[in-house]
Amino acid sequence: MNIQSLLRSTAAVCAGLAVVFLLPLGVALLYSENWLAFGIPLIGLGTLGAAGAIVGYRSPRPLGPREGVLIVIVTWTIACVSGAVPFMISGATSTFADALFESASGFTTTGSSIFSDVESLPRSILFWRSLSHWLGGMGILVLAVAILPALGVGGYQLLRAEAPGPEVERLAPRITQTAKVFWTIYAGMTSIQTGLLMLGGMDAFDAVNHAFATLATGGFSTRNASIAAYESPYIEWVVTSFMILSGVNFALYYRALMRQFRRIRDDSELRTYTCYIVGCIAVVTVALLAGRTYSGPAESIRYAAFQVATLATSTGFATADYVAWPGVARGVLLVALLVGGCVGSTSGGVKMLHVTTLLKIVGRQLRQLSHPRIVVTIRINNVPLTARTETAIVGFVVLYLAVVAISTIVVAGSGTDLETALSASLAVIGNVGPGFGQVGPTLNYGFLPDGIKVFLSAVMVTGRLEVYTVALLFVPGYLRGW
Repeated sequence: MNIQSLLRSTAAVCAGLAVVFLLPLGVALLYSENWLAFGIPLIGLGTLGAAGAIVGYRSPRPLGPREGVLIVIVTWTIACVSGAVPFMISGATSTFADALFESASGFTTTGSSIFSDVESLPRSILFWRSLSHWLGGMGILVLAVAILPALGVGGYQLLRAEAPGPEVERLAPRITQTAKVFWTIYAGMTSIQTGLLMLGGMDAFDAVNHAFATLATGGFSTRNASIAAYESPYIEWVVTSFMILSGVNFALYYRALMRQFRRIRDDSELRTYTCYIVGCIAVVTVALLAGRTYSGPAESIRYAAFQVATLATSTGFATADYVAWPGVARGVLLVALLVGGCVGSTSGGVKMLHVTTLLKIVGRQLRQLSHPRIVVTIRINNVPLTARTETAIVGFVVLYLAVVAISTIVVAGSGTDLETALSASLAVIGNVGPGFGQVGPTLNYGFLPDGIKVFLSAVMVTGRLEVYTVALLFVPGYLRGW
């Protein structure tokens, strides 16, 4: 284990997080709120960064896969713990478990909350919740690789360990350039949505916060009623559109800028994702019309599109209490909650590529059972999948469902009903936010015992890191290099 490189890189990320706290600190000063809530973690992280940089100043070896995995987990732990400090110091939460849950929910872009009245929170705290979404959306470490020269060596190990998907696609010759490409597109789309929301009547503060939460597919809102509070079909359609766009692999936006439209057209995951979203909206719309839930087709389509987008992309905004919708609509939304968006997007869930691959594996097995001598090759984007990639995807889904099962048992063991326990587990590991039962779109997670909140915070991070990264910690001898 390369301890010096580990300390140096972790210190650099701590320093970067310290700089991030300057933004909510400025908001606190602007609105004459408790600036110490952000000044204290800023000083603490800055001190850790300086100390780690001194200890690990010189390191002859670059980072390896084991150091990358450990740095990712340590960094996310530091981010979630330090992010909890403002909630405690400001008095927004009364227990550390509540503060940690809210912080982890922010950085992992889950959007689950313990607050029943967010409109009573200080503006600096509201901004901090949304900013933690935005940073976690593309990944804290992706940002670190992009802007911190100290991570220039071995940065690929960090990006590969943190970024979602089987592999990190290099869009540029250097991994730092790749990270910068992602963040440039991400920031540009955030700016565009902010402007569109302001055109719809949102003030600048709310527009920035909701754009942060939408592009990160997070779901924290500055209003108790979420997007429904604005009573604006225009705002709902803007948010719906950007939620769906945020569920797309961000590498495709780079391809669009490079005018590589053929590669976009041939992307099988994008085609599947598009058909899936359109199909879900159509089924939910028909269910709402059949149940006469809303006044007409236009209103039914609008509500259906928003709820499908918010759950399929793991965003978690709300414009309606879908728990009261017809059973067919609720069933489709539950499936959407599980599947998620595309690999390489900011959304959570199992991911469309993984589901598509599993279905193709099942289809191949059925064909081989009926025709024993047939040879079937599974292709994604016209490229044959290797046996290793197939095994990795199957293993991921098995691990994912295993964590859901364990989490459901743990949450149910606290006295919660099974529907709530299962949907809460699916919601937190998929980084979705709202679920069904007692954690529906109009409710929150504040009623859960403190121990369960801490446990679910760990599940959120596990889901954000695509399960494998955390699972490696439990492989005997992995961190020691055998």
